Amino acid sequence: MYGKVVSACLHGVDGKLVEVEVDLSNGLPQMMIVGLPDVAIKESMERVRAAIKNCGFTFPLQRITVNLAPADLRKEGSAFDLAIALGILMTSGQLPDEALSDTLIIGELALDGSVRSVPGVLSMIATAREHGIARVIVPAENAEEAAWIGGCDIRCVQHLSQFRRSGGNADAAVAGGAEELNAGPMESLAGNGLLSGSKTDVSRETSKAEDDYADVSGQLHVKRALMISAAGMHNFILIGPPGTGKTMLAKRLPTILPPMSDSESLDVTKIYSASGKFADRRQLIRERPFRMPHHTISAGGLVGGGGIPKPGEVSLAHRGVLFLDELPEFSRVALEVLRQPMEDRFVTIGRARAVYRFPAHFLLATSMNPCPCGYWGAASDQQGCVCSPLKISHYRAKISGPLLDRIDLHVEVPRIEYKDLRGPRQPLSSAEMRTAVERAHDIQKRRYAEAGILFNSELNGKKLREHVKLDPPSAQLLERSFAALGLSVRAHDRILKIARTIADLEGQPEIREDHVAEALQYRVLDKKINPHTLFG
Repeated sequence: MYGKVVSACLHGVDGKLVEVEVDLSNGLPQMMIVGLPDVAIKESMERVRAAIKNCGFTFPLQRITVNLAPADLRKEGSAFDLAIALGILMTSGQLPDEALSDTLIIGELALDGSVRSVPGVLSMIATAREHGIARVIVPAENAEEAAWIGGCDIRCVQHLSQFRRSGGNADAAVAGGAEELNAGPMESLAGNGLLSGSKTDVSRETSKAEDDYADVSGQLHVKRALMISAAGMHNFILIGPPGTGKTMLAKRLPTILPPMSDSESLDVTKIYSASGKFADRRQLIRERPFRMPHHTISAGGLVGGGGIPKPGEVSLAHRGVLFLDELPEFSRVALEVLRQPMEDRFVTIGRARAVYRFPAHFLLATSMNPCPCGYWGAASDQQGCVCSPLKISHYRAKISGPLLDRIDLHVEVPRIEYKDLRGPRQPLSSAEMRTAVERAHDIQKRRYAEAGILFNSELNGKKLREHVKLDPPSAQLLERSFAALGLSVRAHDRILKIARTIADLEGQPEIREDHVAEALQYRVLDKKINPHTLFG
């Protein structure tokens, strides 16, 4: 006897459909799962056997072969439990053949038959919708998450016994049985998906109510640089001695970033769902991610890795901010792996049996001290540096030239004078900064509506030449600076992008000479930060 149902697994952060084929034949009673299953799937034999018996079904005393097709795709996780159990019941005649046709089945089974939640439901259902599958059965705990994907009839179950009590009718199993289970499953969720436009109105909440740039004394030029960074999603590095507020300034960046669009929000939520980090399934992730890994993180932790690769910090920061505090304290190997995702906006990880691709479109925010002790260049009346030139050179050598070249804004964060700390404040609040940033984002959205990009930082090649044009005075200024500062071609292009963002913040359609001049001042550290020389 042969039967087949459809389930799904994760391949990176994308869903892949898997056909669960079940064959019952004469022979010694045993169960075998083939098709490159991992340990968790092999252990599902015991979970499925116990769940079937404890729900009043009969576990067939025959030779049971379960094949997960395609057989050359490695599978992992516990999402196949429910599909395997229903496949066995259907093949053994305990459920009608047509009950589960054209249905995607996802869920983990407990020994008593309870259906538990699994990660990656968003990606799996999105794949099912693309392949025209009309109905999806998911655990009740994943119901609200699953409902964000429109175009499918989303059904949820809480217990395997619902199929027995419904007489094998799948529709009745997922729509009834409330009294017997004391907490009935949700009804059909068709039409509630994000793509149908019903759940998009989610209020925006700042990450922390007390975080506001209005509380930062002085450092107006740093706030200006961070506003430019947020407006065009440009990478930046803050350089200054300890206690000047580098970390505090960077941590407040999310308070001036506008919420994500529907498509961005869905992409980010799929990544967190696949990573098992989706805590609140009642709504999509609207706040742009802010990731701040410790400096001891490995290269694999940053970009992803493992036997079956999982998303790293660069992917968890997709469409948000990756903040590396004390940049030279990170290992040179870990920093160098950032170069490819910073350019390509994705990470490709190859393994013997498959190649995985993870999205990684993030804003890189970094900070560092000028030397190991942090006080190089301090005035004579302040604490002086105790580091030798060789020690300073080794400290800065951890940041390679190619990596630095990919950081758009180099911002010095000086000490605050006492009169600025205790004197009249010059507030520039997060709300004011966010208003300007949102206005610049709207300008870019309209400008690039047909270009397939969202922000000025994404401009390159033909698109850069098309949307960034300089008048003669601006071109002459940039030409002189190119030779004087020894800029690379990449740095030249990034200056153009920053100038375009500055013009957008001011609502100017054309780039003026003062816009280029301001953009150039954020690159004057190209020579200063050279790891083989000292400041001055």
